[in-house]
Amino acid sequence: MTLAFDVGAGLGEGALWDWRHDRLVSVDILAGRVLISDPADGTTRTIEVGQPVSAAMLRGEDELLLAVRDGFATLELDSGKFEPLVAVEADNPANRMNDAGCDARGRCFAGTMAFEGTPGAGTLYRLDPDLSVHVILSGLTISNGIGWSPGGGLMYHVDTRAGGIHVQDYDEETGAISNRRQLVDIQPGWGRPDGLAMDAEGGIWVAFWDGSAVRRFGADGEVTETIDVPAVNVTRPAFGGPDLDQLYVTTAALEPAQAADGDLGGAIFVFEPGVRGTRAHPFAG
Repeated sequence: MTLAFDVGAGLGEGALWDWRHDRLVSVDILAGRVLISDPADGTTRTIEVGQPVSAAMLRGEDELLLAVRDGFATLELDSGKFEPLVAVEADNPANRMNDAGCDARGRCFAGTMAFEGTPGAGTLYRLDPDLSVHVILSGLTISNGIGWSPGGGLMYHVDTRAGGIHVQDYDEETGAISNRRQLVDIQPGWGRPDGLAMDAEGGIWVAFWDGSAVRRFGADGEVTETIDVPAVNVTRPAFGGPDLDQLYVTTAALEPAQAADGDLGGAIFVFEPGVRGTRAHPFAG
């Protein structure tokens, strides 16, 4: 595990490999910053969007679809132009969007949470390419990591404060889920599950908040690998590099009262996991 980009994020999140331009996108949620990091020269460009931004998905040739405080928005990377797209829970100032991802058909799934982490306040939504929004799951606490099995028939989803990594059957034709069940029982000392990334073999790589680690789970929910991270709050992994054989990991800084020697929270790290990932699917709308 090595330092890739010292971006100084407060609540660093949303690692996403932009394979269109061979660079890493991430966000600093509460600061409202989108970060574009270039492994070729080690630089990071910052775009401020004026509200909390929790996740980014690819769109078109040079745009991002963002999950922001007020719902979904678009960002032109060349010009930095930010535009609201679809409102979600904009009438509820206590909530914000959280993690998100797109399926193979270009639908976007994104969840919400209360700023205070209120139990049951979160909802998982699906944004279709026609820009219609559908409620998929309600009564969540912190809707978080989202991913699909290599064949697309299973969808994985994390509810952080509820301590759950769940799997459900997924209908790729309709975007519907069914048969939701617990995949992993979180063990004492692990911390809380956060964002996730899927590898090409069906492994599920999960970041652990307050856990200083990324763990890989097999499709049976058993741990197959644990990677230590030099930060307490680990937020999201993403496969990257031209061959998708590197795993980038975003982290969050500790509160000043919790500051610990040697904690590098807020930086982005990278390591070679010995397995490849798959390309992030763009939003089709």
